[in-house]
Amino acid sequence: MLTVTSVNVNGLRAAAKKGFVEWLAATDADVICLQEVRAEPEQLPAQVREPEGWHTVHAPAAAKGRAGVSLYSRRAPERVQTGFGGHGQDGGEEFDTSGRYVEIDLPGVTVASLYLPSGEVGTERQDEKERFMAAFLPYLVGLKARAAAEGREVVVCGDWNIAHQEADLKNWRANRKNSGFLPEERAWLTRVFAEAEYVDVVRALHPDVEGPYSWWSYRGRAFDNDTGWRIDYLVATPGLAGRAVKAWVERAASHGERWSDHAPVTAVFDL
Repeated sequence: MLTVTSVNVNGLRAAAKKGFVEWLAATDADVICLQEVRAEPEQLPAQVREPEGWHTVHAPAAAKGRAGVSLYSRRAPERVQTGFGGHGQDGGEEFDTSGRYVEIDLPGVTVASLYLPSGEVGTERQDEKERFMAAFLPYLVGLKARAAAEGREVVVCGDWNIAHQEADLKNWRANRKNSGFLPEERAWLTRVFAEAEYVDVVRALHPDVEGPYSWWSYRGRAFDNDTGWRIDYLVATPGLAGRAVKAWVERAASHGERWSDHAPVTAVFDL
């Protein structure tokens, strides 16, 4: 069995003080993908930077206090890659030091942690998000082809910052003109699944449910009312997705027990 968890920690130093360390000690995951770490490795407590029993890879952003992705694996990676520029498509180099993508090779599988830009309509942030998507889709196509040639599967885990379908957010009608649910963003994610032929693991196992949501605003009573978004995905090659036996969102029991505004998303694969 291979258990993979993805979670946007909303600042790893803050999360560590609010329950992440205890969660890490209790998890059964074999690989953990973190996003929005927002810290240099040397700024992290030792038990978070290099916890006992884990091999860690940290890819901070060049811009201090922003983004940042990490990977924790119980097995030592065979290969580590930060960023996706220079791998057969144009444009990705811009994001190689932006703390938004890191991947490792484990026996038979490549696992990646992705933090896609969040965007905001009418701003440079949305332009950045669109540039990222334009460069990342061809990278995904190439990654799948390279993995297949080596007899490997792929799972790209992370905060994709796009709700794909109406079932993926509670207030979809009110968000049709907002970044994260724009028609062009949703169409791009459809291309990831249709053209690049990746599979949304949670949705494949839970095809007819609302959510399960993975992010709730800290504003108002969004968490208590389950007014959330499903923007954290485990996106896998078909061979690996077909071996997923269960997947779930680790929703906190109460608002006060949350250590991030996102919840961990976990899948178990029978290899």
